[in-house]
Amino acid sequence: MDRTILRGGRVIDPAARTATVADVLVQGDRVVNVSPVPILDSAATLIDVSGLVVGPGFVDLHSHVHSIAGQRLQAFDGVTTNLDLEAGLMPIERAYAEAAASGRVLNYGFSASWTSARGQVLAGVEPTASFAGAAALLGDVEWQRSSSPTELTAWLGLLERELAAGALGIGVLMGYAPRSDPAEYLAVARLAAAAGTPTYTHVRELIEVDRTTPVDGSSEIVIAAAETGAAMHHCHVNSTSKRHVDRVLATLEAAQSAGSRVTVEAYPYGMGSTSVGAFFLAPERLSAAGLTPSSIVMLGTGERIADARRLREVRAADPAATCFVEFLDERDEADRARLRSALAYPDAIVASDAMPVEWPDHRIDTREWPLPAGASTHPRTAGTFARSLRLMVREDALWDWIEAFRRCSYLPSRLLDDTAPAMRRKGYVAAGADADLVMLDPATITDNATTADPVRPSSGVRHLMVGGTFVIRDGELDLGAYPGRAVRGEPR
Repeated sequence: MDRTILRGGRVIDPAARTATVADVLVQGDRVVNVSPVPILDSAATLIDVSGLVVGPGFVDLHSHVHSIAGQRLQAFDGVTTNLDLEAGLMPIERAYAEAAASGRVLNYGFSASWTSARGQVLAGVEPTASFAGAAALLGDVEWQRSSSPTELTAWLGLLERELAAGALGIGVLMGYAPRSDPAEYLAVARLAAAAGTPTYTHVRELIEVDRTTPVDGSSEIVIAAAETGAAMHHCHVNSTSKRHVDRVLATLEAAQSAGSRVTVEAYPYGMGSTSVGAFFLAPERLSAAGLTPSSIVMLGTGERIADARRLREVRAADPAATCFVEFLDERDEADRARLRSALAYPDAIVASDAMPVEWPDHRIDTREWPLPAGASTHPRTAGTFARSLRLMVREDALWDWIEAFRRCSYLPSRLLDDTAPAMRRKGYVAAGADADLVMLDPATITDNATTADPVRPSSGVRHLMVGGTFVIRDGELDLGAYPGRAVRGEPR
């Protein structure tokens, strides 16, 4: 079995909260030794990583990247495991089978899709195990309505079946069906609690944004966690809370202090991305959220929506079309402080909400590298983790390297300990851990992706191993490396 010695890096183990100059011995797909004394093994390949930070590869809980092209971008951002838990895919067996058949650069996994289950029962739309298929639902009002008792039983049954097939919890896009009955969300939480698996929720609108909302979106998670005991994960608190993030974080903190199993994630951008047909982007709803039509920019064309008339046209023509939504002004110090507060919140997890890579010719994927001309996506796809490290470690000094790896690797892994046995070996660096490792230059790690150049890879990741296989070595991508493995839940 192949052995590799990573010589003399600053090894970060966020589980033990240590940072030690040490050698790391990798054998096969596992770490077998971490030693402050040089490891002597003449048969092993020796890699000098002195001056680099060596840590567990980043675990992205919230990535809609289901392609080789997108996973390669995320690899340069330090990610070794990419999971779609907010939206999920359905049917889960098909999603895993198709990923395995095409090969994956990173480890991968999916939750059960609340949206697709409701779409099948309420709107008669057969799921296709694709993010594009689920996105096409978002402008369809039929699935957004409340369910009859018979319909509720039917789509809960679909979710239960998906959990039995290995889904990593239940992904709930509540923000896209925000008028649905809150009792249905409680039913989902009860199902998750009974199965011993988390929910991952894009919350419905906040009371500050919509006084007529059936329930405040962030409070709904708190209520469900308290009433059912389920583990409830609040997705991208920065984008759903906008300028009300301090109030939302206080709500979550109170729930956590009371013993509820509530967790939270954030990404370091003031600009989101979604389908232009989303409920909350209707022209009449924008002002309450502090937005205008010109806050919306179409992906690919770069068109900034001029007015409400044009927004209605675009939504009618292609409600699934991807757009950017500028919800905070990163040039404004108060808004930058709101982004920092979300990332700095105790135990907040970094998660990208990475979006699919799109081309004008509508191709789905490519094995070409560098990516063919015309590729477009949200910059967070390529830059979330490097940007978080640049801002929080280097520039603002709010995290040290141990804390950075806690937020990016350790905490997201622990969220899945009770659901997926494979995750119990991830998120730390010690004997027995998976050899999912990132080796980065602490002085140069940074994001490069912008709206003008959204697929420009991050800088500073010198080496990246997935399951003991180098995906990136000496800053160069191995075009033949597809070591990603499925992360699946235990049957529920």
